[in-house]
Amino acid sequence: MTTGDEPADAALPALGPAAKASVLVEALPYIRRFWDKVVVVKYGGNALGGGSNLADFATDVVMMRSVGVRPVVVHGGGPQIGALMSRLGKEPVFRDGLRVTDAETLEIARMVLVGKVNRDIVAAINVHGPLAVGVSGEDAGIIQASPKDPALGFVGDIARVAPELLARLVAEDLVPVVATIGNDETGQAYNINADTAAGAIAAAMRAEKLVFLTDVAGVRARPDDPGSLLSQLTVSQLEALVAAGSVVGGMVPKAMAAVEAVKGGVARAHILDGRAAHALLLEFFTDSGIGTMVVP
Repeated sequence: MTTGDEPADAALPALGPAAKASVLVEALPYIRRFWDKVVVVKYGGNALGGGSNLADFATDVVMMRSVGVRPVVVHGGGPQIGALMSRLGKEPVFRDGLRVTDAETLEIARMVLVGKVNRDIVAAINVHGPLAVGVSGEDAGIIQASPKDPALGFVGDIARVAPELLARLVAEDLVPVVATIGNDETGQAYNINADTAAGAIAAAMRAEKLVFLTDVAGVRARPDDPGSLLSQLTVSQLEALVAAGSVVGGMVPKAMAAVEAVKGGVARAHILDGRAAHALLLEFFTDSGIGTMVVP
């Protein structure tokens, strides 16, 4: 198990022929287990470093699809939104960790999430073939939203997920890539927390797994101690850690989304370091896995 402090390729030494065969044999029962199963992967803006990170992620998604898994990608883009705001001379404002989103900030978020991050992920996957389709939560009413708090502006809660378009794309052997902008019954757009959206989409699609790829190795018993990584937690244990303040910052929405998804019928949720080379393949197709797994 990695700690998140190693170089991206530290866990992947060169393998001889016999070792390569052993890896394939180890993967076989997992390939059979996840055949034809929907898995939702949330690719965080912090993990989206571009370059080899994005290329490795795209390769993992294509490999999963090639062996019969049905991935749905949900992405964030907070750092990218912040970077564009800075370039435009707009100062971000946060309340309780949430970005205050006025009309101008909403347009910036839509530009970044739908027009930049979504397209980058789709393009990286489609290097390997015509597989990925980019959609927004606004498309076909996938994410139906309501205002979260007037003080936050156009930040939304999820009122309902309509997964029919995603299900049709998956049935056509395509990989949906979802930007987390939703809208209400009047057509007003809202910026939706991507962790929350991924959990709600996973539950609505009755996914087998929900995976959060982020920039830390998983949930820690002590936030500042990489050695306190917890490899498996029940829903109640994770809720207790959140209540005790042991889960902090950006890990809180991931933890709560994992809790709600598992309560909603998703068999397993995972939080792992998306910066590690081929993190998805290590999690899905090896005996040890990486990161933190959340179970009922």
